[in-house]
Order: sequence, then C-alpha cells, then structure tokens
Amino acid sequence: MSEARHSDPQILTFGCRLNAYESEVIRDHARAGGMENAIIVNTCAVTGEAVRQARQAIRKARRDHPDAEILVTGCAAQIEPDAFAAMPEVSRVIGNAEKTKAETFLKGSNAPRVAVADIMQVRETAGHLISGFEARARAFVEVQNGCDHRCTFCVIPYGRGNSRSVAAGEVVGQIRRLVENGTREVVLTGVDLTSWGGDLPGTPPLGNLVQRILKLVPELERLRLSSIDSIEADPDLMRAIADEERLMPHLHLSLQHGHDMILKRMKRRHSRADAIAFCEEARRLRPEIAFGADIMAGFPTETGEMHTANLSLIDACGLTHVHVFPYSPRPMTPAAKMPPVAGATIKARAADLRAAGTRALAARLDGKLGRTVRLLAEKPAEGHTDDFAAVRLTQPVTPGSIVDAHVTARDGTMLIATPEVSAAA
Repeated sequence: MSEARHSDPQILTFGCRLNAYESEVIRDHARAGGMENAIIVNTCAVTGEAVRQARQAIRKARRDHPDAEILVTGCAAQIEPDAFAAMPEVSRVIGNAEKTKAETFLKGSNAPRVAVADIMQVRETAGHLISGFEARARAFVEVQNGCDHRCTFCVIPYGRGNSRSVAAGEVVGQIRRLVENGTREVVLTGVDLTSWGGDLPGTPPLGNLVQRILKLVPELERLRLSSIDSIEADPDLMRAIADEERLMPHLHLSLQHGHDMILKRMKRRHSRADAIAFCEEARRLRPEIAFGADIMAGFPTETGEMHTANLSLIDACGLTHVHVFPYSPRPMTPAAKMPPVAGATIKARAADLRAAGTRALAARLDGKLGRTVRLLAEKPAEGHTDDFAAVRLTQPVTPGSIVDAHVTARDGTMLIATPEVSAAA
C-alpha cells in the first residue's frame, strides 16, 4: 500500500501496478477538481486479506482525519459497493469505470454517493496521460484493461470487466510525450497484458505493440512489461526479447502453480511443462533474463505432493522474484465451492514458497557480487538493474539517471553498489 505526498489529495493504493497507475490518474483529476483535502482509497480484491486491509485503512483514515471526505474505489469497491457504502466512514463509493473520469472528482458536484456502473458493459479503455512516477524516472502506461478468462479462483474480471485494449497509436503518442518530459523507462501494464490487441482491428499481438514502440520512439531508453501470461507470448514478443536491448531482461509471469491437476482445476491454459519450456526458451534467447512469478499456496484440493511440485517449479523455471498468494476464497468464484485446505496448512505452505523464493533471489544476487551492473536510479541512492534487482548505492546520484555501479555486497534482498564517480550527484 502506498500513500500520496502530503500536499496532494491523499491516495491510498492497494494491489497491482495498474492500480498504481490509475491512482496517478485519480490524483491529477482530484487535484484539478479542487479535492486536495480528500482521501481516496483505491482498493484491491485479489485476496480477502487485501479487502480487509482496505477496510482497516478506511477506518484509520477517518480516525486520523475526522473531517475529510473519504472516497473508496478500485476492484473491491466495484465488486462489493454496498459493503463499502455501509461503512459510516465512507463518503462516496466509485466504480472502476468512473474512477479515471475527470468529472468524478469535481469538488461541489452533485455526484451520487454510490457511482458504480456495470463493468461488464464497458467496451473501451482509454490511455490516460500522467506526469510519471518516481521522480519521472519510470512511468507506467496502461495499454489494456479487463480479462476474458475465468480462472476459477479469480474475482478480478468482475472488478475490471472484459478485455479491452488501447490503440497502438495512442500508446505510442503517450510514450513519446512521457519521454519528451524526461521519462527514461516505461512499463506497459494491464490486467491481462498479453491479450492486448485481441479486440482491435486485425487483432495485433502484444509483440507487435512492443516492436512498434521501440521503432517509433527511438528516444525511449528502456521498456518493461509488467506481467504476462507466458502461454500467450507471441513470436513477435519472443523476437523482441531476443533482439531488442531496450526491452529489459525481466519478465513477471502469471504461473500460479506447478502441478498439472491444480492448474486444470484453476482453469489455467498452460501446463507445468509449458511454463518450464517458456522459461528455457526465453533464457536461450536472452541469457541474462530474470523471471518473477505469481505462485499460489493452498488452492483447494492441494495435497502435500502437489505442494512439493509447486515448490519445485521455482527451481525448474529459475524464478527469482516470487510473489506468493495464500489462497483465499473470493465471492462468485467456482474455487470457493471446492474442498478447502486448512488455513494453518495454507500458511505453512506459503511460508515454504516464500523461503524458496528468498533463497533463489539471494543466489542470483550473490552472482552479481564483484560485477558492474547498470541501473535506473528512482531515488538518489536507490534503483533497479536491467533485470530488476534492487540496488542501494553507497553515494547519491541524480534521480532518473542511468548509471553503472560496482556491486560490493548484498544486504538481504538488495545489492549494495558504488556508482561510477562521474555519475555521482
């Protein structure tokens, strides 16, 4: 969860990078609409814990700011508007389609207390130009929203609607403007990023968009993808991974599990072998590539043997940035009706997965000791390498600069590195 700067409307953001992007859109609209004193909670619904944390944050915001107007939006608000409207702390509930519209945040308007449209009726998504993130070093660009798949554990399609894409020309134009304003790195983001283009004329694949961006915005120094479904990776995308140095060598994969029976019960479209084959091929094309992944612990019917297979996927795929989700039943999902795994078992299995991910990350970071890495400095003394390893610098540099630094140590999940003298601020 992240919070806005004190002088801005206070935005409390939960969940994914797309939510973080949209919070910047909300901030701009709320500032322009004269709502500097509002507190806007942009919720996540991916787990029950995410919803609980949002409700807790709302109560705390009211205690700390008894006179503030508290607006609640995001996926949890879209899916459960009545539950949030029933909270006495909440002033307004705003749906996902409404939250990126400027008119929603006009101070003094006669907006309804609950403004949540049927997200399944939304057919288009628009690119929203924002000023950028993290001292303008990195910016997220929304190119897709919604999801047409129905994984049995996932409530997000009910919060985001069906898949819809931003036209390539609009994406290119926005990235060009961001680069002109000083952005060094752009991250393409969406709910189901690899489905981009499926609703556009000619159904272009994501790889086509990536190649167009790199060709038409030659001044863009670094391009990243937020999260992809590896089974949807198209030939153009694989060629870009192999040939385009400006496409950063880090992919976050929606894998979810390492056992075929659980993948089938999740209604995923890939097998364990598919996941391993994709990682092997991407590594062959780009040997320095790093992989992150979403992995779920304790999906209903998961046995000890299945958990062992899940654990082994980390090594089999060479994952180093593992995001572990303990399973929690979500409303309207088929998995909520399946035989559950005991809560204590889910917790223990999640801990196993996190420990394995921590060991894998430590091993990769240790492999960089004594080497020179290139990184984008998001803060004077912090940044990320091309393959998304976190780095703390021993002396400050100008935020937004791309520097080479010599790695001298590892501190937990961060590298310690000394920048070249010429790069120091």
